[in-house]
Amino acid sequence: MEYNRRKLRLGDILVKENVITKEQLEKSLEEQKTKDKKLGTLLVENGVVTELEIARALQKQLNLDMVELRTVRISDEIARLVPASMLKKHMVMPFAYSKDNLNIIKIAMADPMDILAIDDIAIVTNLQVEPVIATTADIIRAIDQYCGTGEIVSAAEEYAKEKESLHVNEEEILANENVNSSPVVKLVNTMIEQAVRQRASDIHIEALENKVRVRYRIDGVLYEKMTYNINLLAAIVARVKIIGGMDISEKRKPQDGRITMKVDRGEYDIRASVLPTVFGEKVVMRIANKMALTKEKRELGFSSEELRKFDHILRMPHGIILVTGPTGSGKSTTLYTALSELNNDKVNIITIEDPVEANIDGINQIQVNPKANLTFATALRSILRQDPDIIMIGEIRDAETASIAVQSSITGHLVVSTLHTNSSASTVVRLRDMGIEPYLIADSTVGVIAQRLVRRLCPHCKKVHIADVDEKNLLGVDVEQDITIYEPTGCSLCEETGYNGRIGVYEIMEVTPKLKHIIASGGDMEEIQEQALKEGMNTLKMNAANFVLQGVTSFSEMMKIAFTL
Repeated sequence: MEYNRRKLRLGDILVKENVITKEQLEKSLEEQKTKDKKLGTLLVENGVVTELEIARALQKQLNLDMVELRTVRISDEIARLVPASMLKKHMVMPFAYSKDNLNIIKIAMADPMDILAIDDIAIVTNLQVEPVIATTADIIRAIDQYCGTGEIVSAAEEYAKEKESLHVNEEEILANENVNSSPVVKLVNTMIEQAVRQRASDIHIEALENKVRVRYRIDGVLYEKMTYNINLLAAIVARVKIIGGMDISEKRKPQDGRITMKVDRGEYDIRASVLPTVFGEKVVMRIANKMALTKEKRELGFSSEELRKFDHILRMPHGIILVTGPTGSGKSTTLYTALSELNNDKVNIITIEDPVEANIDGINQIQVNPKANLTFATALRSILRQDPDIIMIGEIRDAETASIAVQSSITGHLVVSTLHTNSSASTVVRLRDMGIEPYLIADSTVGVIAQRLVRRLCPHCKKVHIADVDEKNLLGVDVEQDITIYEPTGCSLCEETGYNGRIGVYEIMEVTPKLKHIIASGGDMEEIQEQALKEGMNTLKMNAANFVLQGVTSFSEMMKIAFTL
């Protein structure tokens, strides 16, 4: 088998399996001459083939086993057999001993024909190597999970030695010509890469009394990932300031910066905030995947009835559509999805955002700039002279913006925007509190979408739970019935959290003629909600309860929504 593997080449295998054409192979081989990249990497980057297609073709041709590393729990002993630097160099991961012989180690490989990698691993481990096929993304995730922390710790130790031996401060080390090889640079880069691979939305670097704590927010919940010596804080903060375009010498004032970084072929926009605290500066980095903001509307979590309402609201030629909810409830994703749905050659769409979170082809996007007096209100006045059909306002923050938005929607424009309110009905009251006349709100508003995000239960480890009387009452079901719901457990696939990803919970209020009458006559929140419920609206709590009964989320996740309403 090993002899045959030496003879076979990846390109020939992919052509033989009809995964790619000869022309595509020749084009990629030509490109490979000018780029220092493996053929498989180039083919995936150019969108010719997926990593999974490559893996399946290799499995069939080489008659080797295939492994999904996320489903395997790798012991610390095996994870430490090979240095992390060698694992990354060859893109391999040891994951188990052979059942028949403890002198044989199974190695997950993206390229099982890489004889050099097999020889290197055999020498380092002093064991025979059995190649098993896996995707590159799966291997990177496993290296990160099992060896990433050790890599960061060694970078931290290396930095401490470097600082001690050179007797220089952080700024001098980070301003060094060989900055990319600096341990602190490696440490910050690895931290961001790890966060991205673990689906984190935020990284918190916090100064405590005698240590630095690093936490990742994953699916809306903060998890402590590592701690460092407090001596490392200044260097980490200085590095973030440098790549975020901030003033490295200013340590007494809050600062904001922006970083663009590529991780595993994806481009990420990172907003960094530095804030002085008692024990030193705290850094929060918010990570946004530019591609993830524009989703198919079916991926958002709408039921078929909600999808029908969403489509109906978007078909309105003019009026104002409001998406409401707290920070981090997925409003931006819903807005961008709505804009992508409306975007075509026949309409002029202009957005005003702070900041522009994702670029969409064919849409004119403006970023507010208070220093140049380009606020939501001033930009909105200007774009009305740009003959827009659809206007998106990132957020209605004040009475002036609200007033212009309402006037714009009445004069024949479709306006889409966000507000921070708890429910659809309370949004109408908020606009009234901002000084907008009730008859104008009634005339302009065509729909309000309130939303939250709940964590999805991991389908591999969720366990059955029979609802008790209190749970049945809160779920709004018959207390005499036996109701089966699910609760989290935790496994290697969900990193022991019990959850994997999030889904949107929506409350869609279409503004019907009867609702317009109640709004125009100054009706309060209860009256508006009562009428909307009569007309078939489901509240956030009702939709969250449906997700619990369907086994999509847990009762505790529903209660996070129920308690805020």
